[in-house]
Amino acid sequence: MEVLIIEDEKPSARRLKRMLEKLDVIVKHTLHSVEEAVEWFSNNPQPELIFLDIQLSDGLSFEIFDTVSITSSVIFTTAYDEYALQAFKLNSIDYLLKPIDQEDLEKAVEKYKTFKPQQQNVQLNFEDIKKMLINPVEREYKKRFTTKIGQHLKMISVDDIECFYSENKGTYAHTTEGRNYLLDTTLEQLENELAPQTFFRVNRTFFININAIKDIISYTNSRLQLKLNNYSDQDIIVAREKVKDFKIWLE
Repeated sequence: MEVLIIEDEKPSARRLKRMLEKLDVIVKHTLHSVEEAVEWFSNNPQPELIFLDIQLSDGLSFEIFDTVSITSSVIFTTAYDEYALQAFKLNSIDYLLKPIDQEDLEKAVEKYKTFKPQQQNVQLNFEDIKKMLINPVEREYKKRFTTKIGQHLKMISVDDIECFYSENKGTYAHTTEGRNYLLDTTLEQLENELAPQTFFRVNRTFFININAIKDIISYTNSRLQLKLNNYSDQDIIVAREKVKDFKIWLE
């Protein structure tokens, strides 16, 4: 199997390559931008499979397909866990959410081997996904959460929540009043319940409300530290692999 990686973050590309090699998948080439990919496809035979990041340093990767005709199958590697996933689920193209898990990667590769998409349908799928990214499907997100306090149930409006965080196997909501409430949910479940325009998962521990950010500070290893209006129990650090998407989210 000939595999191509298109990923602008070189550490992420190297990590993905190592993970694929553990599955005995050989990566022939790694590209890092729309411009580089267009030039490469114009002068080289197409691979069987492409691992493709959506947001590249010089634009959306869909611009590659606007310039050159691609017949390769594609597995997306993306941090767009709301807009894109709805589109991917409508099509036979697979996706992996960053940071990529080895088990998920193995399942995606096996899915490709078992259900290779029909080559003639690939271009149509790209167009459908592109439309979904530009005009995401409207959906309802949670407007409130409930938590048990003694014998009572308290309703918390999502607008009053500065952040969600995990601690000691529990998931908590921190409110604008400075209170912490234990919720009967997980951060993974919240990924499908929170409006992505308002909440962003900055690392494995925190979801942040954009309206609660008071300050953003440069931190070690190309990361960012966040200061919220009220929450100060733990340092909130934007993971390095999330920084680029976090900056896009802020715009």
